[in-house]
Amino acid sequence: MNSNSDKIPLVNLNLQHQQIQAQLQQVIQTVLQTGDFILGAKLKEFETIFANICGVEYGIGVASGTDAIALGLQACNIGSGDEVILPANTFVATLIGVLRAGAKPVLVDCEPETALIDLAAAARVITPNTKAIIPVHLYGQMVSPTKLLDFAHTYKLLIFEDAAQAHLATREGYHAGSVGIAAAFSFYPSKNLGALGDGGMVVTKDADVAQKMLRLRNYGASSKYCHTEPGTNSRLDTLQAAVLLEKLPYLSQWNSHRYQIAQQYNLELSSLGLSGITPMQNHSESGHVYHLYVVRIAGNSSIQRSYLQEQMTAAGIQTGIHYPIPCHLQPAFLNLGYQAGDFPHAEQLSEQILSLPMYPGLTHSQVKKVVTAMMQIVSQQKQKFLHI
Repeated sequence: MNSNSDKIPLVNLNLQHQQIQAQLQQVIQTVLQTGDFILGAKLKEFETIFANICGVEYGIGVASGTDAIALGLQACNIGSGDEVILPANTFVATLIGVLRAGAKPVLVDCEPETALIDLAAAARVITPNTKAIIPVHLYGQMVSPTKLLDFAHTYKLLIFEDAAQAHLATREGYHAGSVGIAAAFSFYPSKNLGALGDGGMVVTKDADVAQKMLRLRNYGASSKYCHTEPGTNSRLDTLQAAVLLEKLPYLSQWNSHRYQIAQQYNLELSSLGLSGITPMQNHSESGHVYHLYVVRIAGNSSIQRSYLQEQMTAAGIQTGIHYPIPCHLQPAFLNLGYQAGDFPHAEQLSEQILSLPMYPGLTHSQVKKVVTAMMQIVSQQKQKFLHI
């Protein structure tokens, strides 16, 4: 049996919170004392700083990453009759955001090496109604900005980035959030920059989009009690913004540690390539912020993913699957008309990927323990086959 102290979780938020516990307690107390809970000064400060870090001028805090997608698309005047392209292998929030905006989601396959959207596949589904593409910067790696911009220019489309897993990610000289007209971020607690609850933000370089977002998140109000369009209540709480503002100076350091952990994983796992276990490819070098560290267990591997995950759990090591069911096969979205076989790469990946522990504070010895456990499980399984 493994004691709790020996176990390695998939994510450990306690480590980062312990590091800045005194500062967090102070900012929470300050917000409580001022009573500045809704659309307060700390929110405005955080919006400005975070947007500038992303390389754009405007940031609008909302209640969740899902709201950031839905309201962000609406602010870009995307709605009924418009088609929006997105990958099938994303979290359902991306798809739900498109539906909530009133647009038609058009799913496409991904590249098997990176799990990022396949732009060649996207080009094949363009119609006169296609208005936007949502590149999902999955696992912390950006979709190629230069390829995206060429694609959008060729087909005259808006780029709306889903950067929920890509805080401070870079590629080809671009920051996540600066490539398209706007981008959605999530501050769910386990994100690279996480709140103490739900939260999100739309960042944009477009003043009109920013102004419309300000209205949409606050009941469609252009001024107090004057509602010029149907909006909703989706505001990032001042308390959450204050916490995020306190964490923000540490984000670059935390991301660097994630990258170092990934480099160790890559090195330590190299010998398992012969057993069909390989990391998802990084085409961004240090611009990859590794929200998740994901390996792929090939179909011809000597070990099944379910067995490996089961044995890792028994060894006190938590793993995850992001995501086990592609969007087009989710029961809630079967009415979109897709079926099994439509997106073979996304479907195959959903059966092969496995997320390993990844968080700032994960130690060299813990990474070693994760890899050693994997190697032992694979070796034992091979020995079983040899004796059959």
